[in-house]
Amino acid sequence: MLHADLVGHCLAKPGAWLDEPWEGDLVAKVADKIFAFLGSPAPDGTAGGVGLKCGRDAEAAREWRERYPGDVSVSAYIGRYGWNSFTIGGVVPDEEILEAVDASYDDVVSRLPRSRRPLPGAGGPTG
Repeated sequence: MLHADLVGHCLAKPGAWLDEPWEGDLVAKVADKIFAFLGSPAPDGTAGGVGLKCGRDAEAAREWRERYPGDVSVSAYIGRYGWNSFTIGGVVPDEEILEAVDASYDDVVSRLPRSRRPLPGAGGPTG
């Protein structure tokens, strides 16, 4: 999967926008909350990996790591429970990674106060 395709998928979400809190490392946000750590593209334009919120508890994130032990690990980006890093181009199908992006976005949005949740078609930043 190309890094640009991963970024485009994230930006297609209502209210999603990119931030670069660390030089060269992109994150996708909704309101002021991160839902995907996108990093920077590999020299060939592919995405090396993505960090995602993987459920409401540590158990949900652990299930991903047990299912794909070589390509899903505890996220190096964030020390909170429930975040995993996915290697792109490994055994996890791209479709599942994109579904995990969707689930991460949905989980982060569900935790926002209703007044800060984006409307369909809304661009970011919001909040």
